[in-house]
Amino acid sequence: MSNTVLTEKSIELSITNGLEEDVVWRREFAKLVSELPSNAVNIWHYGFTEMLNNAIDHSGGNKVIITFKQTAISTEITLLDNGEGIFRKIQQAHHLEDERHAILELSKGKLTTDPDNHTGEGIFFASRMFDDFMILSSGVYFSHNLHTNEEWIIEDNQAENGTMVFMKLLNNTTRTDKEIFDQFASEDEDYQFTKTIVPARLARYGDEQLVSRSQAKRLMARVDRFKVVLLDFSRVETIGQAFADEVFRVFARRNTDIKLVHINANEQVMRMIKRAFPQ
Repeated sequence: MSNTVLTEKSIELSITNGLEEDVVWRREFAKLVSELPSNAVNIWHYGFTEMLNNAIDHSGGNKVIITFKQTAISTEITLLDNGEGIFRKIQQAHHLEDERHAILELSKGKLTTDPDNHTGEGIFFASRMFDDFMILSSGVYFSHNLHTNEEWIIEDNQAENGTMVFMKLLNNTTRTDKEIFDQFASEDEDYQFTKTIVPARLARYGDEQLVSRSQAKRLMARVDRFKVVLLDFSRVETIGQAFADEVFRVFARRNTDIKLVHINANEQVMRMIKRAFPQ
């Protein structure tokens, strides 16, 4: 059967100053994906080393368990550390309201708790390379699927310490790491990370609608680090006048060098956008 596990491996590593993600990849896992197309191998190399490096440098834990499974159709890797928890650490480092707010900031990219040594780009790009990418920590669940967008779900019964990262990739994928980088890079020679996509619904809590200026400010925080900002309004039924005005008139007027682009907006949302910032 196509979903039969053909290869499986699990290791537990002590997180020490001498643990190096590229060495672990080379010694333990590179050979397990060596029969895959080179583009898939490159994605796995990037995603694995970035996520293990996060556990080594940021988790504050002392161990990480790595599990590998491969079928004829897909390959998946799970990393589980016993550290502080990625969302809680981001919340505390950036003085955010709670772990859910941390996911909104994480989805924008260029977010790190160690700016001197990290760019904050690893999760942003890795989450877009894989067919399925998930993070579970502090009872908060973040996912990015190739065919859907980011979302968070509260799991009240799983509020444990540590972070679990799950990555899954189809073995015959034609996607490349370069095309993902190119989607968000500048077109000039410096090839900088200048474009981001922000899911507007992540600024909501529960069933509330996007109506206030404070929600708008939360949505637009830190996006001034980019030149092009795509605001994704999928699964947003409506927005309020104050919210629309804060984003499309106030922010736009204060940041004339930033290009704001709205995508996946329904008719009601478009009506409010046009009122605030005529197209």
